[in-house]
Amino acid sequence: MDETYMKAALAEAEKAAQIGEVPVGAIIVRKKDGEIVGRGYNRRETDKNPLAHAEIAAIREASEKLGGWRLVDCEMYVTLEPCPMCCGAIINSRLERVVYGASDYKSGSVESVQKMFELPYNHKPEVVSGVLEKECSEMLSEFFRHLREKKKGCRK
Repeated sequence: MDETYMKAALAEAEKAAQIGEVPVGAIIVRKKDGEIVGRGYNRRETDKNPLAHAEIAAIREASEKLGGWRLVDCEMYVTLEPCPMCCGAIINSRLERVVYGASDYKSGSVESVQKMFELPYNHKPEVVSGVLEKECSEMLSEFFRHLREKKKGCRK
């Protein structure tokens, strides 16, 4: 089931790529019935907003749909390991489980740079990493490869 939901997160990441954003996508699933209650994709450049991460958008939508800020009985699927800001939002929204695809060795704060969910906060979600890691990583690599080619073409 994790792969099915990660494919939905990848579809959100593709939306980001189509508008020239770093392709990161996230969804939130209500565990009791498997319904996707929140979706989001990266929009930092589009919205000119450093808070416009996929995870934040998905949390916002799920909170609105479910009528509260506590997302108990919910889990997040995200294509890239969450950053410190998003880890904080995950803790504060009480998501029970976080499933991510690709590791982020520059700012990932679940396992790569730091381990925020192991710190003595009042909530510790379960973590599953590496789900469809190859697909998630390839989407990001392809995006940045095209970006480098584009910049290289502009210099000539």
